[in-house]
Amino acid sequence: MAEKPREIIKRNLFSENQVLRAILGICSSLAVTNTMRNSLVMGLGLSVVTALSGLTLSAMRHAIPRRVRMLVQTLIIAVYVIFLDLFLQAFLPDISKQLGPYVGLIITNCIIMGRAEAYAQSNPPFPSMLDGLFAGLGYTMVLMMISLIREILGFGSVFGININFVGFETWTIMIMPPAAFFIIGTFIWVMSARVSRRAVDDK
Repeated sequence: MAEKPREIIKRNLFSENQVLRAILGICSSLAVTNTMRNSLVMGLGLSVVTALSGLTLSAMRHAIPRRVRMLVQTLIIAVYVIFLDLFLQAFLPDISKQLGPYVGLIITNCIIMGRAEAYAQSNPPFPSMLDGLFAGLGYTMVLMMISLIREILGFGSVFGININFVGFETWTIMIMPPAAFFIIGTFIWVMSARVSRRAVDDK
């Protein structure tokens, strides 16, 4: 039985969130979450690439020889990443410079290849696009939560707007990758504890 859109959305945003449950996309989560603006652009960019890759690979799934499947997947993902990189350079040059090589490294993000292998290879195009889109948005949601904490405590701002009206002493460590590591670890622990508690209650 085909998975309903509502089930796809709920699964990717919450019950099987790619960062909190599958523990994927951690490297970029550490690197780009020092500000909310960078996190939003990175997350939305990955969402678009994942959605379009899922759509394309699903539509071509019967035409791709199995022995070169991974090569074709990488090629298609790379094409969409190049388009995204060029778009950012043309329309958001400041953010493109701040993100640096991490946009190009989207091609190596485990979330994209994971959704291509786990879903797009065995499902129709539209559900595959939806799965990729909301897998990316689930990733974006986690990035935004992490960057909200880091930007407030590290810079005293939200989306670059100063909110530190009381002279709060910002924490330099919050804009460094170790801070993201500990915050992600805390989120994963909370999510795992919640899932475990729910499993016990259901017995």
